[in-house]
Amino acid sequence: MLYNLLGIIVIVILTVFVVVLVRDHMRLTQRNETLRESIENLSELNDRLRMDRHDYLNHLQIVYGLMELEEYDEMNAYLRKEYKELMKTGKAIKTSKPALNALLAAKAAESDAKGIEFLIEVKSDLAQINIEDWELCKVLSNLIDNAVKALEDCGKEEKKIRVDITETPEQYIFDVEDNGPAIPAEMQEVIFRKGFTTKKEEGHGMGLAIVRDILAQCKGDINIKSDDEETVFTVRIGKGE
Repeated sequence: MLYNLLGIIVIVILTVFVVVLVRDHMRLTQRNETLRESIENLSELNDRLRMDRHDYLNHLQIVYGLMELEEYDEMNAYLRKEYKELMKTGKAIKTSKPALNALLAAKAAESDAKGIEFLIEVKSDLAQINIEDWELCKVLSNLIDNAVKALEDCGKEEKKIRVDITETPEQYIFDVEDNGPAIPAEMQEVIFRKGFTTKKEEGHGMGLAIVRDILAQCKGDINIKSDDEETVFTVRIGKGE
């Protein structure tokens, strides 16, 4: 009897130990995947900045030539186009988090390639944010990918994603907005459940359970507002010491 009891206790302990090991392994695997993606994004951002610097002299020569020819309308059109391209990179590198800067630049380039206008407004350096950089990247990556998915087949001529990063004295606020299809009110809670997916809501449903789990660990939260005009996911994360 005693041996049986001891055997059961040993089995329970081993089972708990295995479960903990599997959980930690999965967590480390996810972290490594996100870190690898962050390194790739940083490399791409570095290459893009180097290319922008290399092209800077060429842009100046073209502008100077147009000015010499008094082609002022052409010069203005050229400057507006190039300024818009430069600002896409510039707005994405305003935080103190290199991995996040690289992620935003990569998502902007990806969206642009799919005909989606990607707007970034950064009004905080995130210096005191209470979350690991790789986890923050995972949260925003999932939200932005969902927005892209929602817009890809929505049929609208103008497709837009906007990422706003602001702060209050107590917390940081991230708004990820798209002008894709509305999410019905009855779906706005269940899309955060693990395993949830429907063809209709697939664009906004992928990865949201992961997002909520990550935010729960750092005492953050996420809310959604959706209508026929826009869908906005708002993430709030507290400040650390």
